[in-house]
Parts: sequence; C-alpha cells; structure tokens
Amino acid sequence: MPGCTWVEITVVTKSEAVEAVSAIFYDLGAHGLAIEDPNDIIESSMRPGSWDYIDSEFLLKNKDEVRVKCYLVKDSKINEKIKAAREAVMKLDEYGIDKGKGEILTKEVKEEDWANEWKQYYKPFKIGKHIVIKPVWESYTPEDGDIIIEMDPGMAFGTGGHETTRMCIELLEEYIKGNPEVFDIGCGSGILSIVSSKLGASKVTGIDIDSVAVESSKRNIEISGAENIEILQGNLLDMVHKKADVIVANLLADVIIKLCPEMPGYLNDRGVFIASGIISESLDNVLRVLRCNDFKILKVERQGEWAAIASTVGE
Repeated sequence: MPGCTWVEITVVTKSEAVEAVSAIFYDLGAHGLAIEDPNDIIESSMRPGSWDYIDSEFLLKNKDEVRVKCYLVKDSKINEKIKAAREAVMKLDEYGIDKGKGEILTKEVKEEDWANEWKQYYKPFKIGKHIVIKPVWESYTPEDGDIIIEMDPGMAFGTGGHETTRMCIELLEEYIKGNPEVFDIGCGSGILSIVSSKLGASKVTGIDIDSVAVESSKRNIEISGAENIEILQGNLLDMVHKKADVIVANLLADVIIKLCPEMPGYLNDRGVFIASGIISESLDNVLRVLRCNDFKILKVERQGEWAAIASTVGE
C-alpha cells in the first residue's frame, strides 16, 4: 500500500506474554510484527560466531521488558482497533499471563519513513554453522563455508533474529539432507524458504495467507537468486495437493496444534515436520498432540521462552 500512513502499536510487556500479544495483533489484521527483547540480543551476541545486530542503545533498555510492535493501516476503524487491543491486553491477567506493564503506545508512521527507520537496527548475523543473514543494504565479507542469505524483509515477519526463526534455521541445517522437497507454512518474509533452497532442497513451496508476506517472500526470493521456490497465497490444505520430505512451520502453538492431524497426509515416509513459535508453557501440549497423531519426536530445541520441535512419521 504505497504512500499510506500506518499506526505503530507497541505493547510493553514480558516474554511470557509475547505469544498472546502477537495473537491479539494478528486478530486485528496486523501487517507486520516486530518483537524487541533485550535478552534475545544479549544471548545472541554471546554466541561464538555471532554479531550484534541491534545498536547498543537497545541493550540498555530494561532487560525484563519486551516490546511487541505491530503496524495497522490508519483507516476509519483504527481507533476501534486500538481500543480492542487495549482491552485484550488488560484481560491477559485473567488467563494467568503476566503482561508486565501492559503499557500501550501508539504513533503514526508513513510507510517510507518506517521502511528506512527500522533498517538501522538490522545488521548481518550468523545462525547455526553456516547461515549468514545479510540485509541487502549492508556489506559483508564471507568466511569459508558461509551460506549468505540476502534479505529485505519489509513489513513481513522473519528477519532471522527472533529465537523462533533462528531455531527453525538450525533444524533445517540438521534435517535437510540430499535434495528434499520442502513446504514452508506461514512463509512470512520467505527466509525459511530461501534457507531451505540454499541448503539443497530440490523444490520449495512457501505458503502464507497474508498478501504482504507473499509480496515480501517473492521480493526476497528474487534478491536471493533462488529459482526453485514457489510462493502461494492461501491455506495449505486448499493450495497444496502433494507431499514433501520436510515441512517447516514457524507459527503459534495453537495453529500448530490444529495442523498436527493433517500433517501426516502431507509428509512422505520418514518426512520431518519442524514446528516453531511455541512458547515454553505450550510445549508439553504440542508434544502430546504430535504423539497422538503418530509423530515420533526427533529433537526439541529451547531458546529463551521459546521452543521448536523436529518430528517424523513412518518410522
């Protein structure tokens, strides 16, 4: 939506409320979501082979506070949506979720200003053994074995910095073997589709219901030069009528749980289902549902308040 004005809504909260706040934003029709967690950055910067990708000023913020931001088009319903967000955040305590301050901040942002403002925080950084995420406007001298992923994520989720995306990439590095076919459910910026292609997938199909994500994925795929990725807009069950060797889904726990009964029908024998976006409190429930649907758990990764699972069928 070139030239339009957006409203940035920020909720100052705690890590355990990130998933719930994200769900509130998505229910309101958010275009783009950003999670600023100082603990993520501190942890990442301490890892061998990693680089700081947020300015030092960000690290000085209260490390117990997480800021979840979304972007809504400024239209005739924007005040109603802001009010709905406030009410939903205030009710989190009733569900046993510690919202922390629960403070809500709003400001208007013109799209061209937003697009340039956030870029100052996004620098090259390394994930796993070989993957380096590099924004197109930054320079980087590769080391031996580096696989460079150039990104211009725009307003779609998935820069690679958040724990959920990072764990997906690490698991893709481990489980993409040979030349598998890969499905990327909720492809966002396209980062996991591109990583899959660069790791050797023969064919990648990325799917997202959001038009902004689809446009962002296609733009990043063009930047990456990958020619074996197809991006579809819609629902997996409606859009795809074949099977894959690896399915990756970086979504919310509730969505993953709903997908679990359908996944065996979309995986080849001994195929791997990588699920992330799971807040720690929901991990046991997701594991239970996976096992109830005949999945064998291969690996569980945990980073901060988040978890990711690799599982398989047919063994």
